Amino acid sequence: MAASKIRAIVAQGVIDFPAPGVPEPRTNVKVAEAFVFRWQGRSPHLIPSIFCHSPYTCSPETLTRAKEVCKQHGILFQIHLAETRTELEETQQKYGHRPVGHLESLGLLDSQTICHHAVMVNREEIELLARSGVGVSHNPESNMKLASGVAPLPEMLAAGVKVGLGTDGCASNNNLDIFQEMDTAAKIHKVHQGDPALSSAPQVAAMATNGGAAALRMSPVLGSLEPGKKADLIIIDLNQPHLTPMYDPCSHLVYAARGADVRDVIIDGSIVMRERQLLEVDEQGVMAKVREIAAAIR
Repeated sequence: MAASKIRAIVAQGVIDFPAPGVPEPRTNVKVAEAFVFRWQGRSPHLIPSIFCHSPYTCSPETLTRAKEVCKQHGILFQIHLAETRTELEETQQKYGHRPVGHLESLGLLDSQTICHHAVMVNREEIELLARSGVGVSHNPESNMKLASGVAPLPEMLAAGVKVGLGTDGCASNNNLDIFQEMDTAAKIHKVHQGDPALSSAPQVAAMATNGGAAALRMSPVLGSLEPGKKADLIIIDLNQPHLTPMYDPCSHLVYAARGADVRDVIIDGSIVMRERQLLEVDEQGVMAKVREIAAAIR
């Protein structure tokens, strides 16, 4: 990943049962901290983080220990939160709180926490997320595939919650195409609430760019093209039938473009993909290695 020059916040997962690389759950936070030590400061583009899977797969002790490590290293703490009704019911039954209240009671909600999904949240919880400065990752396609529900995105944005657009992982989103995610996010809330004016193209495009940077506490240096910010940008090939004609660039970006339309990628001023050819990594070699790993898993 470092060789690709990709910019990313990369998290070590934490869960309270045996997992690949962590056969002994009692060492899960220690393994995560070792990951942070290994990567912190190693690359200007890669920032380590710790990701606790959820309130129902991590005990309060695991959550608080992981958060303390994040505070010590000045890094982001991440967690799936209020993703499903089952999580909501189990957390209430086990801890006497809804998921958001549970994290609040443990002192985990602050500006250095990223909550993924936030589907099952009510008005009071939305206001709490906004006050605490928590960042939220909105993942509509994952929520659809797992039948988790529709997150109250318009309400979160209206309350001032810092919301960025995400995909979740391959287990619940097959293509991880942020362009398709924009299209879905722009449509699902319209049909869910019966209002075609919701989730406008500019609003969704903002979530995919500066909104994500704000949720990750990186908007001072990323997320928009402005003097003083990092030169991270993509160039889209518009000379294609499905993108012709173009009347509104933002509408085209959200409703018509797709990931395969990206022609060039520039990270921190360096060209890493030109004419759809990766310049820093052996794409065929990487795919061959992934096939080997998949065959071993199968």
